[in-house]
Amino acid sequence: MKTLTTIQLFSKVGRILCKIVFILSLVGGIGCAVGILSLAVIPEGFQVGGVTIKGLIEENANTSVASLYASMISGMILCAGEAVLSRFAEAFFANELQAGTPFTQAGAKEMMRLGILTICIPVAANVLSAIAISIVKLIAHESFSVRFDIFTSGSVGLGLTFIISSLLCRYGAELEADKNEPETENGPLNPESGNPEDPHETKETESDFQS
Repeated sequence: MKTLTTIQLFSKVGRILCKIVFILSLVGGIGCAVGILSLAVIPEGFQVGGVTIKGLIEENANTSVASLYASMISGMILCAGEAVLSRFAEAFFANELQAGTPFTQAGAKEMMRLGILTICIPVAANVLSAIAISIVKLIAHESFSVRFDIFTSGSVGLGLTFIISSLLCRYGAELEADKNEPETENGPLNPESGNPEDPHETKETESDFQS
């Protein structure tokens, strides 16, 4: 059972990595939110060394305040999407480790769901980020570009891999269920006697009982 041991090892590593990704995404999202609130709270005329915050940002960061708002909003949305996805992935690995095998109907169903979410969440996060950036551009009346891509093509490929793997796990679960089901050439075994059930014998027994 070396293969199963290897699968369990990868599941443990995957669960740990998902926890790390969740924590990093949470920290990144909170950092973006704090940055947005900081820019919103600081008065527009506030000066540091005779220079306003807006001038300081434009001079040192080589970007505008509106562009900075858009970048942090986009980052917050993307971090939120990654955090949600990592939690679903962590739950999948944890359930797989508890079951001891990926070849279960519940595990296959969960892997199918994870594959769909792996495709949908990054795409949805990118769409929401693009909408947020467009809104900031309209409000600020500025034109700028913000790179917010998080490799949606890679997420689609990974999601399809999960979906295909879930079908293989479901097939393995069905084979395991068929293997464990006791059958003989004459039909299913009688659970009490261990012999094949005879419908005629059942009818006679019922008739004797009625008489």
